[in-house]
Amino acid sequence: MQFRRLGLVDFPPTFEAMKVFTAARTGATDDEIWLLQHPPVYTQGLSGQAEHVLDAGAIPVVHIDRGGQVTYHGPGQLIAYVLYDLRRAGMNVRELVECLERAVINVLADHGITAHGDPAARGVYVRGKKIAALGLKISRGRSYHGLSLNVDMDLSPFAGINPCGHEGLEVTSVQLELGADERIDFSDIGERLLHHLGQVLPSQT
Repeated sequence: MQFRRLGLVDFPPTFEAMKVFTAARTGATDDEIWLLQHPPVYTQGLSGQAEHVLDAGAIPVVHIDRGGQVTYHGPGQLIAYVLYDLRRAGMNVRELVECLERAVINVLADHGITAHGDPAARGVYVRGKKIAALGLKISRGRSYHGLSLNVDMDLSPFAGINPCGHEGLEVTSVQLELGADERIDFSDIGERLLHHLGQVLPSQT
């Protein structure tokens, strides 16, 4: 499995690059995880309904091909795009989602934060507040898109939407859960996320 650390990159060209990679890959292509951040953007999934975008303001809304409703990406949020061959791994979509949730839960546990998933509303939650969102596209048995973890970011743009289509859903971040007295190392959390993803998604090549 290859890890690519891409830094802060715009969403549209990254979206296109994921599609190109997935269309071109073969049964021998290494799986990849792209770790990155995006400038402010709302992404609306295939199930997305316009009424869940309450007030986008100046933030662009991009309609994309993953499952789910609308979410927000912005600086200070870690995104891991998971380009994974489920067919080769003998894994179904539900199992992949559970693996991604487990990796995030393990990262948070490293920092003393107790988190959990919710089979009825996928993602990772702390004290009932969403800290990580998941959304995938499966094409020919291979995934792209992935997960986003709120690390140390401005959460106010989430007020412009019903996050993941859930009215009134509260969101939180790693920094908020740790408190102002404990400063986090953004790069370290990124490396821990890659480590735990590598643990739950072993390479198939």
